[in-house]
Amino acid sequence: MNNAFRLIAVLLLAASLFQQTGCIVVENEFSALPPGPWRGVLELEPNLVTPNPDGEPLPEKLNLEFEEVTNGELPFNFEVVYTNDTDFYIELINGAERFRVDDITIGLDRSTAKDTIVINFPVYDSRIEAIYEEDVMEGEWIVNNRGEDYRIPFKGYHGKGHRFTTLRKTPKTDLSGKWAVTFGVEGGESEQYPAVAELKQDGNALTGTFMTETGDYRFLEGSVQADKVYLSCFDGAHAFMFEARIREDGSLLGSFRSGKHFQTLWTAKKDPEAALADPDSLTGLKAGYSTLEFAFPTPSGDTLRFPDARYEGKVVIVQLLGTWCPNCRDETEFLKAYLENHPQADLEVIGLAFERYEDPEKAMAAIRRFKDHLNPGYEIALAGPADKLAAAAALPMLSEVIAYPTMIIINKNGEVERIHTGFNGPATSAYVDFRKEFNTFIASLLE
Repeated sequence: MNNAFRLIAVLLLAASLFQQTGCIVVENEFSALPPGPWRGVLELEPNLVTPNPDGEPLPEKLNLEFEEVTNGELPFNFEVVYTNDTDFYIELINGAERFRVDDITIGLDRSTAKDTIVINFPVYDSRIEAIYEEDVMEGEWIVNNRGEDYRIPFKGYHGKGHRFTTLRKTPKTDLSGKWAVTFGVEGGESEQYPAVAELKQDGNALTGTFMTETGDYRFLEGSVQADKVYLSCFDGAHAFMFEARIREDGSLLGSFRSGKHFQTLWTAKKDPEAALADPDSLTGLKAGYSTLEFAFPTPSGDTLRFPDARYEGKVVIVQLLGTWCPNCRDETEFLKAYLENHPQADLEVIGLAFERYEDPEKAMAAIRRFKDHLNPGYEIALAGPADKLAAAAALPMLSEVIAYPTMIIINKNGEVERIHTGFNGPATSAYVDFRKEFNTFIASLLE
């Protein structure tokens, strides 16, 4: 009987504790972060609308309020995946894209006596540094090539699967389709630039991207809540956030933020025929030129030259890129795949990198990291700083350089056949058409 009474007492105590707490807490059995879904938040400045110091009127600016979310928070999702009891990786989730991150360090911060984690994005020379305790992380996202002052507060919450909000307000309309977009509407015409949005809505869920004449804003994911629109992307290189209001006429008025360094207003109207300028028409050769000529250093200490004997009788693709640029990464992976699928082709690719680091040693280190992680199968030289005027000066035969990446295709006679500005990657519908046309065009040059 004594044992029975003791058992009853233990059960009553357990029931009392359960009523007080409402749940039973199970300790994390893994060595570091608990596995499964996480919700990350980058805390940007709270002012989501571009400042207007000149006092110019901005139509309906004061109505850009987004009550479903916390002002200044850019949300994203990721998953912690364990391969055994101790080893794990992280997948960043943006729409259909799952971006794997393996370069992760955990340890103890002696100054705070707290567990710490460093999530490195080496290709983009950025990282998340945070302390963690069970199901919460808190720290900063640091982008080295923008300077050590470029830090954005970060928080992560385990077990949270939503992105912007858990609300399910009935959407005012279905946003699926193409949209003609204008960014920079708060400024003059010279500051505005066109884009095409491709959106897909399923209930409250929204995915898509924005294509511009310099590239796309990659895989975006978000939500539609009544007359409000939310989209975001975080891939270790860029932190994009789009917020908009659906107006009475069905058009959109919104704000766009890239990290903490850029913000602008945009408008959009649904237009199934929306299109951008031909990317092969934006940059050309100056009068009197038919080819390129350059010599730039590589991380290995060699000099990459064109023209050169190794390129005679071959088709040559010269890629202007930056290791900090996600669209450049997309194009690099595209070119890598082409080379792997056509190993016997008389084709060479040359990468000319324009880097954010002014220090040549740091710039060369960034190129090495880029090559080590992507293994593109072609050489990349340092051509100058990440400035479009500097790029035009490094290659004075070009009319201008308006985007990274820019792809210059040279025929077997050493003559420039085509200059393709920007790169709309796998997040866009244009990618499939580009890949088919590229294959056909290169095949014609190789004949």
